Amino acid sequence: MVKMCSFNKLMAILVVAMLVSFEGSRAFTFCNMSEDGLTACKPSVMKPNPSDPTAECCKDLSAADLDCLCGYKTSPVLPGFEIDPTLAMGLPAKCGLTPPANC
Repeated sequence: MVKMCSFNKLMAILVVAMLVSFEGSRAFTFCNMSEDGLTACKPSVMKPNPSDPTAECCKDLSAADLDCLCGYKTSPVLPGFEIDPTLAMGLPAKCGLTPPANC
């Protein structure tokens, strides 16, 4: 189990490293969210004391590909960045957005 957890974290790091390297000099985006938007939303999806989402977070989240973000619900990528998947999946509703039906 420990080896699998380490492997999942390693894979998450490799995926992010590949995304960054493919982006080159362009700004980093993830599911149509900018790096600034991800940074603005991170305090709202971290345990133990998540904050309410900021206006900047909600603005960037409104432009995000929510189906894409939902695809990470069970992925080891989010916990690898100290993001709680349950809090992350609840963020659209906190911003007044309609989450995808299958999320």
